[in-house]
Amino acid sequence: MRKPRGRANAIDGHVGSRVRTRRTLLGLNQTQLGDALGITFQQVQKYENGSNRVSASRLYQMSKILDVPVSFFYEDMPDELGRKTLPVKPLARAEDDLDTMHKRETLELVRAYHQIENADVRQRLRGIVRAVAGEHRRGRRPNVRS
Repeated sequence: MRKPRGRANAIDGHVGSRVRTRRTLLGLNQTQLGDALGITFQQVQKYENGSNRVSASRLYQMSKILDVPVSFFYEDMPDELGRKTLPVKPLARAEDDLDTMHKRETLELVRAYHQIENADVRQRLRGIVRAVAGEHRRGRRPNVRS
């Protein structure tokens, strides 16, 4: 069966999710990325949710703006996506994604963490987060003093 021309599929959704991830990590909104690409934020939105395909030239342009190699957009792609030939629904929005690394909350935390210039403060913060997570896993209330 031949795939309808121009119809997005799961790979397009994966690429769009990676665009969203990188854009968010850089602190850009859809309008800013759209302006840099010469397109509307609605078109960026369609790329990110996988309802529209990203052309090769546009993907190259995005890689330059987002400062990543083109291969970045295909990283972590499940092998089964490459084997699918029938159109599928676009991937869920990042906030609904089961993969923690693609959640907006995670991306914002990572971006804020890397903005901390003092390495000692970053290390201490990392220790606090690990301690709280460890207590949470053990089913105890964290003992955090303010």
